[in-house]
Amino acid sequence: MTKGTDVHAADSHEMIRVHGARVNNLKDVSVEIPKRRLTVFTGVSGSGKSSLVFGTIAAESQRLINETYSAFVQGFMPTLARPEVDVLDGLTTAIIVDQQRLGADPRSTVGTATDANAMLRILFSRLAAPHLGPPSAYAFNVASVQASGAIKVDKGARRAEKVTFSRTGGMCPRCEGRGAVTDIDLTQLYDDSKSLREGALTIPGYSVDGWYGRIYTGCGFFDPDKPIAKFTKRELHDLLHREPTKIKVEGINLTYEGLIPKIQKSFLAKDVDSLQPHVRAFVERAVTFTVCPECAGTRLSEGARTSTIDGVSIADACAMQITDLAEWVRGLDDPSVAPLLTALGHSLDSFVEIGLGYLSLDRPSGTLSGGEAQRVKMIRHLGSSLTDVTYVFDEPTTGLHPHDIQRMNGLLLRLRDKGNTVLVVEHKPETIAIADHVVDLGPGAGTGGGAVCFEGTVEGLRASDTVTGRHLDDRASLKKSVREATGALEIRGADANNLRGVDVDIPLGVLVAVTGVAGSGKSSLVHGSVPEGEGVVSVDQGAIRGSRRSNPATYTGLLDPIRKAFAKANGVKPALFSANSEGACPTCNGVGVVYTDLAMMAGVATTCEECEGRRFQASVLEYRLGGRDISEVLAMPVSEAEAFFAEGEARLLAAHRILTRLSDVGLGYLTLGQPLTTLSGGERQRLKLATHMGEKGGVYVLDEPTAGLHLADVEQLLGLLDRLVDSGKSVIVVEHHQAVMAHADWIIDLGPGAGHDGGRIVFEGTPAELVADGSTLTGRHLAEYVGA
Repeated sequence: MTKGTDVHAADSHEMIRVHGARVNNLKDVSVEIPKRRLTVFTGVSGSGKSSLVFGTIAAESQRLINETYSAFVQGFMPTLARPEVDVLDGLTTAIIVDQQRLGADPRSTVGTATDANAMLRILFSRLAAPHLGPPSAYAFNVASVQASGAIKVDKGARRAEKVTFSRTGGMCPRCEGRGAVTDIDLTQLYDDSKSLREGALTIPGYSVDGWYGRIYTGCGFFDPDKPIAKFTKRELHDLLHREPTKIKVEGINLTYEGLIPKIQKSFLAKDVDSLQPHVRAFVERAVTFTVCPECAGTRLSEGARTSTIDGVSIADACAMQITDLAEWVRGLDDPSVAPLLTALGHSLDSFVEIGLGYLSLDRPSGTLSGGEAQRVKMIRHLGSSLTDVTYVFDEPTTGLHPHDIQRMNGLLLRLRDKGNTVLVVEHKPETIAIADHVVDLGPGAGTGGGAVCFEGTVEGLRASDTVTGRHLDDRASLKKSVREATGALEIRGADANNLRGVDVDIPLGVLVAVTGVAGSGKSSLVHGSVPEGEGVVSVDQGAIRGSRRSNPATYTGLLDPIRKAFAKANGVKPALFSANSEGACPTCNGVGVVYTDLAMMAGVATTCEECEGRRFQASVLEYRLGGRDISEVLAMPVSEAEAFFAEGEARLLAAHRILTRLSDVGLGYLTLGQPLTTLSGGERQRLKLATHMGEKGGVYVLDEPTAGLHLADVEQLLGLLDRLVDSGKSVIVVEHHQAVMAHADWIIDLGPGAGHDGGRIVFEGTPAELVADGSTLTGRHLAEYVGA
């Protein structure tokens, strides 16, 4: 054998091989994915793309990496069960870049989520004047501390030496690095005409017979039978502000604390959106958040605010738009920090390159959209020296204007060209077009999907007769005639975020699309200026908070009428038909699976042997409605349940109405009892849309309803929007999808660029006028799309 043709054994592992994958709805799927290539996974929503890419390949890679850590470290990591698959070969380290929102902790910003803030702090600690100290002196997450004490020193004879310790941090002492202070409205905490024993406290969870109520009535600091209005100053101070004090109530040792510090620790230290609805309503009613008067919202101590480089403080630098900050960093020239300036410059240029140059480093990370959060996560990997890694992306084009998609494609190809395997779950034809290899799943969704319909090149996909292949070259055409507006919503002087005193009349009674590049001010205009209130139904892309006990039936309120119908038909109480209440299987507590913690090894989830995953007690399953028991009803897909509740003994109008709405938004394949934690981002948003459609609203505001929708499903969504408009509603969509733009009656285009280059209205009119105008980016891309 000649040397030239001799292939080393180590080079023969060119494929990631998956055999017999059965995660979620996958039906024994077997695929071979080429390494160091860009593979795009396509298919209708719910066909099993995420189950294959995230639930099987990425999950197993992550689990195997976690197993390399010590048992001690693994104890702090999420435990991952092995995915249900026969063979997984040729895996490499997987880096998952998904659309999960970044943590909404009040101290988390774009700067802290990337390395940019850390590098800026080092830069200021070296160059800023007056000199403050180490990088921590410029960090709003580090408090200044001073302490003194005595330590024993053994130098021949033991003696105590007095030492002092101090650390300079950059945290503003007033707001503790949050940038906002809270003001609590006392009238919302208690009714001062009542005594504590009469139930004066109106805080959720503080009822008289509740645990907190008993602590406050039995603490002995004030008379529980005296109305709060008659408390002395001292008693009122003890009720509201008293520091933690050890007390004994009903023979139990406890710590008593005033109401205000208690509320701050239990409610205000958490992200407001993660609180239960009734607690969130209380917080929104009782607490006002105002900009901290001491640091003016910069979160920094006075020292950190006044230490500057060329007159620019770290607060000014973080407030700059990143494109301007990159320019400022390039203007600094100091040989002592040259490598740092180069690294910081690269990091900031990555923001610009990825289309996030309009952000500032002090932007709270919780305010980023799913697409923006995903692109912020990408920044960490762009400059990475790792190669031969598998990067897994979940719809990286979400929230991107067609103009920005070309940029994103370039970045995906760059990651591939460094020798990495790039796996992308995607619906947009522009990104499918750059794939080296395509895996199309389907043919349908839910139980109708989970099989591989096509594997091969993009040309092969086009020629194939799969749903994706047929719709890949779909192009919407402009409407011949548009509907006439019945009125207008006047917005005057809108200046939220980057808007520049925008005046616009949004026509009512028609379908309005608000377009523009990412960061041009679309969401600021729609969510900031369309008044939330009577008659306005807003469906944003915020995550649905749900545990694995929540499912479409509980979230949409569908379970209530079903439970009542079962109870009525069988003459028993409705609580029996709730897996979270009396009817729950006692072994698994109504979850359907039993989680076994194996200490240092990954925990295992096994189907409950007693109820066989049905979640209910055997006695409950004897009760039937229309010949089905409650577990069979929850296992039905929406489309089947819609027919089931439409007629016969199980005819139930309240349930049928909700099911029709779920079908309308393209979720006919979801089963009623599927845990919310298994839904994709696009599915969650459409579930929200279906729920809100039942509200009495005249104006619907939707934020990218096509996110996560297959090309074939976009038509169905447009049909739904048309039905809403034809029934007399006004629909305003923030959208990048050209098919929705072409279908709109009126387009409002913002721009011309992002950040401070945007915030103006560059076009108002019909889609046909936008195409004819051709002066805006959106107009040019729409013209190309409709073939004008």
